[in-house]
Amino acid sequence: MAKNIQPIAKRCKALGISPAVLGYAGKNTTRNSNKNMRRKQSEYAIQLKEKQKLKFIYGVLEKQFRGYFAEAERRQGITGDNLLQILECRLDSVVFRLGFASTRPEARQLVNHAHFTVNGKKVDIPSYQVKVGDVIALSDSGKKVARITELFGPDAPHISVPQWLSRDAANFSGEVVRLPGREDIDYEVQEHLVVEYYSK
Repeated sequence: MAKNIQPIAKRCKALGISPAVLGYAGKNTTRNSNKNMRRKQSEYAIQLKEKQKLKFIYGVLEKQFRGYFAEAERRQGITGDNLLQILECRLDSVVFRLGFASTRPEARQLVNHAHFTVNGKKVDIPSYQVKVGDVIALSDSGKKVARITELFGPDAPHISVPQWLSRDAANFSGEVVRLPGREDIDYEVQEHLVVEYYSK
């Protein structure tokens, strides 16, 4: 599987996003802080940047991302909103949102290792699309991973769970209460530019 090995802080700065979106609250960089201010970006460059931003946040490669966009177009409603909803409903994203992992890449790895179940069945596909009513829980193997259980202990950091999810810390589980809406996206993105990019 292809990986982006560029430093997280450097990549986030280039895309204009906070490392906290990926779970890296302590990372930052001031290197070349004025580098991009001297150049005026073209319309295409701005659209491309928004697409790269979403791909980077959710850890999605181009072929899969294009497939998500095609699905978003097929669905009823606003294409940009549909795209964000599809990305948010990935299992690895939900695992991160529920606080089972401290970073998005960590959530993706834990799902790959089959440490979670959906409605009682093990799922090891990070791109698995959750639905309303789905219950995501730690598998038996997941309960043996100290890194995960630490996030539910007395010294665990405070987790702000989005309103479209509910978390049951006592049972190491969470449920999809409703599908996420545009108002649930907690980072800055101009999804209409992504739609314009693929509509050319």
